[in-house]
This record gives sequence, structure tokens and C-alpha cells, in this order.
Amino acid sequence: MSLEKASPPQYDQSEKVDYDVYGDVPPNKGEVSYDSQQFGDVKRGLKSRHVQLIALGGCIGTGLFVGSGAILANSGPASLLLAYLIMSYIIWSIMNCLGEMTTYLPLHGVSPTLFVHKYADVSLSFATGWNYWYAYAFLVPSEVTAASIIIEYWTDVVPTAGWIAIVLVTIVLLNVFFVSAFGEAEFWLASIKVISILGLIVVGIVIFFGGTPKHDRVGFRYWKDGAFREYIVTGDSGRFCGFWNALVRSGFSFITSPELISISAGETEAPRRNIPKATRRFIYRLLFFYIFGALVIGVIVSGADKQLMNAAESGKEDAGASPFVIGIQNAGIPVLNHIINAAILTSAWSAGNAFLFAGSRTLFSLAVDGEAPRIFKYCNRWGVPYVSVLFTAAIALLAFLNVSSGSAEVFTWFTNISTISGFLSWVTVLIAFIRFRKAMVYNNILDTLPFKAPFQPINAWITMFIVALIALTNGFTVFVGGSFTGSDFVAAYITIPLFFLLYFGHKIWTRNWQWLKKIEDIDVLTGLDEAEAIERMYPPRQPKNWIQRVWFWIA
Repeated sequence: MSLEKASPPQYDQSEKVDYDVYGDVPPNKGEVSYDSQQFGDVKRGLKSRHVQLIALGGCIGTGLFVGSGAILANSGPASLLLAYLIMSYIIWSIMNCLGEMTTYLPLHGVSPTLFVHKYADVSLSFATGWNYWYAYAFLVPSEVTAASIIIEYWTDVVPTAGWIAIVLVTIVLLNVFFVSAFGEAEFWLASIKVISILGLIVVGIVIFFGGTPKHDRVGFRYWKDGAFREYIVTGDSGRFCGFWNALVRSGFSFITSPELISISAGETEAPRRNIPKATRRFIYRLLFFYIFGALVIGVIVSGADKQLMNAAESGKEDAGASPFVIGIQNAGIPVLNHIINAAILTSAWSAGNAFLFAGSRTLFSLAVDGEAPRIFKYCNRWGVPYVSVLFTAAIALLAFLNVSSGSAEVFTWFTNISTISGFLSWVTVLIAFIRFRKAMVYNNILDTLPFKAPFQPINAWITMFIVALIALTNGFTVFVGGSFTGSDFVAAYITIPLFFLLYFGHKIWTRNWQWLKKIEDIDVLTGLDEAEAIERMYPPRQPKNWIQRVWFWIA
């Protein structure tokens, strides 16, 4: 079976077949499996521009706009920039690994969990899938709460619980109906974020050269003293702790974002063309926004700024805590704080929207694989797994914990769980990728890959080592400077035993005593016919003029 460029379609759109990724034998043209008749199936309603902005929008949340301020205050501008550089490398590597596996078999139900299931181990897949799901499930209320706090920057007439309810209902409605409606909403919300960051980078350059009402040329003034700030302890050890704190904390800004492209592949038009395109372009955009954004932040505001440090200590998430806003206000530029707050609101809303989509599709994939109750396979007539959406959204009701100051500490635990869950899942996905590559070599079909990730598999090994190290040391602050507390230790490390409880519990329940599948037992052939048939349904777009050529290149 060939993986060469798809030929023109041989049948029209009315003859589309939704294939079951887990079936050993593809159905005949025009037939629908009994499983699809009973539960329904997802539909391909996402276009290329949707996929690219979904991944970018999910990645750019409140972490860049607000969370970077706490990192700057505790660690300094050099640590912030270096941490984002390293984390961007990690994201680039994982994105390429997922892009390669997804492009090879972009079928319905595809997800990072599926890759672990097919190429590594069933028990590891079970633990990874549920680990992904509760990570996304806890990230949704995190972003919903952030959005409600951001709105209160303007008015406190409506109680926090009211804003939480409004934001949550909105994203549920966007997710429970047409997937194209979700994709369109995410496209425009993410576009606003992109434009906002571009504008902030331009403003930062203006401040750098002194083009402000104060005419104060800032340059790299704040880098001269405190580029690497001491954290917890003093001296070189303190500066290293500051850098490592920046690296660990920067993970929240990026966590679970590479997976969004893979998860959306089952509902994407022409996935073998659009997934590689989104994968290649994503890293350049990510590098531009995060690296230039971090550089601008470190230039326009000092890590020792009292307003920034107070915001970091209080845990504020509105415009008043944004290093962009503080730097712009210090430069004497009026009004922009409200515009930035609107951008931060859009960012939180968009990220919550994307995480609910990812969480529901992860649960749907688990159900299809028999690792979650069958009820989560049900799809409505618009091709949306609505039971999975509603159940994941129900977990987001935890956002109301933030209404009470006492229960807010519990919610902080949930957000910590999400971050470490993401790190653990990245490790298992990289294991699956390494096994996938070995199976392709074993079957002598590595050169047939439609999209091949660069510098592999060495890149996967390096990335896996770094991510595992970060996951194991994420709670290093409880061991340094005599600041150990039981609650902080549990919050930092409870995710790891929870993951292994799922893993070993599944092995015992299923009596699966094999650590990893043998390379010769890994199936990398089933589903190729379906993947090629799907691609033939979507002939390449032919631009009619130079405007369309530019647009097709962008989207």
C-alpha cells in the first residue's frame, strides 16, 4: 500500500466513510459500522486555519500575559528568557513527534493516548489517557477562573461566581454543537491574542528606544543588575534555583498544547496536508511570540518592581499583575492597560475553550478504546461527543471553589496536578514515538512517512530526559532553604503516585505483565487504506490569483 501523494478523488463528498480506527478490516465504501450506527461518530469540520490557531490559541493562555510576571519577579529576565527557550525546544520536539505519528494515521479517535496504546503498552495507555483527561479537566476551571478575575478589573458589580458561570456556559455551548463553530470561535479568539502580542512586542521596542512620553531610553538597564535573581537561597545556588524555578513554572504556559493538533486531526479536513503544515508553522510562531515576548518583558520592567513583586506574592491574574501593563504604565503610556486586559481575557477564554475540546476528545478516545465507559462514545447529530463534553465541563464546576478563600488552596492543588500530569504524559508520548520509529524501521517502511520529524530519534531521547528531570524536580522548593511543608510536598508530587496507581492497577486488573510491546508485534500497517481514502476526499486547493496564493500559504 502506497503513501505517495494522494490522487484526485474518485468519489464525491456524499460517499464519505467514517472509519473505525480500531477495526482490523476497513468497511466497504458507503457502509457504516454497527458501532457508528449505535453511538454516532465525529465529523471533519475543522479547516487548516482552525487547526493552526487551535494549537496556538491553546498554548497562549494567561501564562505569557500574567504568569511570566511572577517568574520575572522571582527569577530575573535572563532566567525567564532561558526558560522559555528551553521549553520552546521541548514543545518543538514533542510537536514534531506527534505530528509525524498523527500524519501517518490521522483517523477518527486519534489522540496521543492512541499512540501509546498502539506502539507502547495498553496499561501505559490507560494511565496516560486518564492522566491527560484530568489534566485538561482541571485546566478548564483554571482558565475560567482567570477570565472571571480579569473581568473584575473593570467592575465588581457582578459576583465572581456570576462571571464564572457566564464564561463556563459560553465555552460549553461552543463545544457541544458543531465542531466548526468551535473551530471558528477559536480561530478568531486566537487571532485577537496573536494581534495583541504583536502589538505588545512593538510597544516594547518603542519603550526600549525611548519613544515614550518620558523619552527614557530603557535599553537593557534591568539586565545589568539581577539578570539572574537569587531565589530562596543566596549566591550562585540562589541564582540556579531562580533559573530552575523559571523552567518549572514556565511549563504551565506550554502544558498540553502540542497535543491539540493531534487531538483535532480526527475532525480535520485533509489531515495529511494540514497537520504537517500546522506542525511546521507552529514552532516558528511559538518561538516568535514567547521568545520575543519574554525578551520584551525583561526589558520594559524590572524584576524588583514593587508592583510586580506584590502581584506575584498575591497571585493576581488580572491586568494589574501583567508585566506588560506594569512596564507600559511605568513608561507613562495611558489607556493601554485596558486594551491589554481585554487581550488577557480573550486569552483565558480561548484557552479554556481549547482545553474543554481536548479533554472531551481525550475521554471520547478512551471510550472508543474500551478504557472508559461506553456512554462517552455517544455523539450527537453534529458529530460532537456531547456526553464527553458535558462530563468534562462538569469537572470545570470546580472553578466555583475560588469563590471561597479557604477552598482556593484546594484549587491550587488541582492546577499543580495539571502541570505535572502534562510532563508525565509527554514522557509516555515520547516513549510511544521511539517505539513507533523502531517499528517503522523493522517493517522497512520508514521512508514512506508522509511527514518525517527532524533529528529523530535522538531528539526524542534528549527531550524525554529533560522533561522527566523537570517532573521529578518540580517541587524542589520544599527541599531548599528549610522551607519544607507537608502540603507543598503533596501538591508537588501527588500526581506521580496517582499515575503509577493507574498504571499498575490496570496491569493487575488485566493481568498484563508485559512492560512494552515487542517491536515485531507493533502494528503500523492497519489503517493506511483508510488514511489514503480520507485524503482523496479533499483535493488540493488551487489558488486562482496571488491573493489566494498568499492566503493558502498562511492558512
